Amino acid sequence: MTKKEKTDPYRRIAGFYDVVVEPFNKALRRYVVKAAQPSQGMKVLEVGCGTGANLALFADKGCKITGVDLSPSMIDVARRKLGESADLRIGDAADMPFSDCSFDLVVSFLTLHEMPAPVRLPVAAEMARVVRRNGRLLMVDFHPGPYRFPKGWIYRGIIVPIEIAAGREHFRNHRDFLQRNGLPALIDGNGLTVEKEKFVAGGNIQILIASPAST
Repeated sequence: MTKKEKTDPYRRIAGFYDVVVEPFNKALRRYVVKAAQPSQGMKVLEVGCGTGANLALFADKGCKITGVDLSPSMIDVARRKLGESADLRIGDAADMPFSDCSFDLVVSFLTLHEMPAPVRLPVAAEMARVVRRNGRLLMVDFHPGPYRFPKGWIYRGIIVPIEIAAGREHFRNHRDFLQRNGLPALIDGNGLTVEKEKFVAGGNIQILIASPAST
């Protein structure tokens, strides 16, 4: 593996990522954007924006969109997709180049489970820092269960091979995320208040809308 591949593991798959992944995520993305209740002029940041699939939906609603991702290859795809309508940055979500209270909505979509354990809490803290005091965090990620039978176990049977195919380190982070109780641990660790919660895919995926505790 080359040095560039190590620093950007999505280099080889970015060009066809949407073709492979989007059939599984399309309905969930639309549900999540609807739950966020976007409005004209809303300032939206997505952490781990990937190819910009979510941001495109927010842009369609008239939002001002910003995305951060570590992968230059994924950002390149997002730029081609979103054009000049988006402010897209290659960068570390644990140290984002934005002022405090900059965004009305900060989104993470199936992103936090990919990160090593020591990184997740600082990333969630950064998300809480850059959201406005009357703003919201929208966090979507895998949940440790219990899973509803049979639907939840069918979905789990689909999710696990996909996570394994993403690589050994990716799957290790995925398992660790679940063992540490997923999103609730990050919410509690940053003093956030959960406003809404929903489980989909038979209990495999948790959707949280949270706010800074001071609101």
